[in-house]
Amino acid sequence: MVTENTLLITGGTGTFGNAVLRRFLETDIGEIRIFSRDEKKQHDMRLTYNNRKLKFYIGDVRRRESLLDVMVGVDYVFHAAALKQVPSCEFYPMEALLTNAVGTENVMNAASTAGVKSVVVLSTDKAAYPINAMGISKAMMEKLAVAKSRVVSNRDCTVNITRYGNVMASRGSVIPLFVEQIQTGKPLTVTDPGMTRFMMSIDDAVDLVLYAFQHGESGDLFVQKAPAATIETLALALKQIFDSDVPFDIIGTRHGEKQFETLLTREEMIRTQDQGDYYRVPADNRDLNYDAYYFEGIPPLAQQEDYNSDNTHRLSVDEMTEMLLKLTYIQRALTNGSEGNGLV
Repeated sequence: MVTENTLLITGGTGTFGNAVLRRFLETDIGEIRIFSRDEKKQHDMRLTYNNRKLKFYIGDVRRRESLLDVMVGVDYVFHAAALKQVPSCEFYPMEALLTNAVGTENVMNAASTAGVKSVVVLSTDKAAYPINAMGISKAMMEKLAVAKSRVVSNRDCTVNITRYGNVMASRGSVIPLFVEQIQTGKPLTVTDPGMTRFMMSIDDAVDLVLYAFQHGESGDLFVQKAPAATIETLALALKQIFDSDVPFDIIGTRHGEKQFETLLTREEMIRTQDQGDYYRVPADNRDLNYDAYYFEGIPPLAQQEDYNSDNTHRLSVDEMTEMLLKLTYIQRALTNGSEGNGLV
């Protein structure tokens, strides 16, 4: 990156925004702009980091007008603003659509108008074969991003998509809840012990976005290869770490939850390129004249398997424990008690 470039992070006061800041503050990036709705979290970040590189902007991705000024002079955008709680989005699906889909369209339009060079939008495994409002809104976000990539590529702007699984100990995730329950002696409220989820650290999530930023062509979708664990394995690993004997309280699945998650559908796997630690799915840039295209040797869909949390590497309790102990959040909880905010 060239000195004095400007990075904008939407939803920048969240777990991802804080992690990106820690990665970029000591680089040649000249300015980092934090765009979000929460003035209190922005104030806290301003005091915490006390760094003149940081500039704070109050606004909402739903309002395209609030994005116009913040985009002026920006070179790169990491778009992390989202509604991501599955049950909440089930009760307020229009809110999920407005933030996750319409908000993303507003971000991309403002970026294109301002001459931004690169936009990376953050998605979720719930967008693959979506059954809940959050996943559906993110799936539409991905479609909007691919469609926009075909247009803005002629304006020297790239749009890439990253899709990832559960980010461990992120704000609102189950790990801070389990830690709080263990430390207060309450039963662990487990939805379904056999439910599987991909496991990633916040550093993994940042690495994925940076990989897409550095290697992506417009319209590309990137996922990181990741292990998975059952909710029971996760809970047992946390009990092992904190030497706890609290029981499980099986509460049943919540609104919109899946038994397992999918990072790449079988339809996407046909076009997927293996890049070591990552999968790249290039955009399908054919136009609507399908009779002009012919591809030889593509296997039938029935012969292709999707990439999901049931067929990836399954972590044992000891492996899950080892992964958890690498998290700053867990180390802090062991030393000082849970901070209760889900930041890693």
